Amino acid sequence: MAKDELGELEYAAWQGFLVTHDRIWRAIEAGIAPLNVSMAEYGVLALLGEAGRTGMRMSDLSQRSLMSSGGFTRLADRLEGRGLIERQRSPSDGRGFHAVLTRDGRALLRKAWRQQHGDLRTLFFDRLDDEHLRGLAEIWARLDPDHDEEPAEDAS
Repeated sequence: MAKDELGELEYAAWQGFLVTHDRIWRAIEAGIAPLNVSMAEYGVLALLGEAGRTGMRMSDLSQRSLMSSGGFTRLADRLEGRGLIERQRSPSDGRGFHAVLTRDGRALLRKAWRQQHGDLRTLFFDRLDDEHLRGLAEIWARLDPDHDEEPAEDAS
């Protein structure tokens, strides 16, 4: 039976996550602001950077960016208008479109990655040892909805 209230440890864990997420998000956002790129734009550019020179199908990019299709289309239009991405016919079927980073998009992404990685080291990684990081990685994997293990039942 679910409890109506969080226990003290549950509350501390949840509040700690929320406060830490907000603090780190805002710091990273402030760090990339001088590059004239929003966090949403950075997220899409980073996905395309990880995809490599062949880019990513627009529908997959939209889904991975966790945005509504309309919001994603407007964001992609802005990035294309700024010369950071370009749309190309899908090489596999010719019906859909892929987004790929332009030279300017790759240059901006390299700057944003350097800034973000430096900020993450200062705000997050430098404060944790490998054991902490392994523990967090295991937690995030366990909380993934596609994770196949069931959470342990509370024995209380």
